[in-house]
Amino acid sequence: MLCTRCKKKEATKIFIEMVNGKKVGYSYCDKCYAEMFGDLNSSLDSDVLDGILDQPKRKRVNVCPMCGMTYSEFERTGLLGCAVCYDVFKENLMPYIERIQGKVEHVGKVGQDAREQELTRKLSKLQEALEKAVREKRYPDAEKINAEIFEVRKRIAGGEGEGGKH
Repeated sequence: MLCTRCKKKEATKIFIEMVNGKKVGYSYCDKCYAEMFGDLNSSLDSDVLDGILDQPKRKRVNVCPMCGMTYSEFERTGLLGCAVCYDVFKENLMPYIERIQGKVEHVGKVGQDAREQELTRKLSKLQEALEKAVREKRYPDAEKINAEIFEVRKRIAGGEGEGGKH
């Protein structure tokens, strides 16, 4: 999205103000934002500036320019409004994503090498076999399969190959 002011650079900052009870958002590049608002990022500085300039109080809120979702709305609902929200709230979302998934980079199956893919397939087959053994009440078989699942998971987590340890 381009800067609302210069219409040349990529917008990185969003300024929201309430006009007649409605949220109005403006997207600015770093340079235009600095020229317009300086380094006054705290709400105290903003209140002082508004008082000096005799302007109504403006509220700066990080908001998605596509769907209008604010970060506080995400915190309240746990849901994002659209795909652009991920970019807008990236800095705030990364700790959550890392805590939940363990990584912040998506690698998918393409990121796995052939050994990891084979271990993942083997794990899936073992889990199906375990479920079948439990359904059929073959508990000694289920115990052996469960031990195999444990070993495969250990190899996947530890990066070991099929033939043993590195």
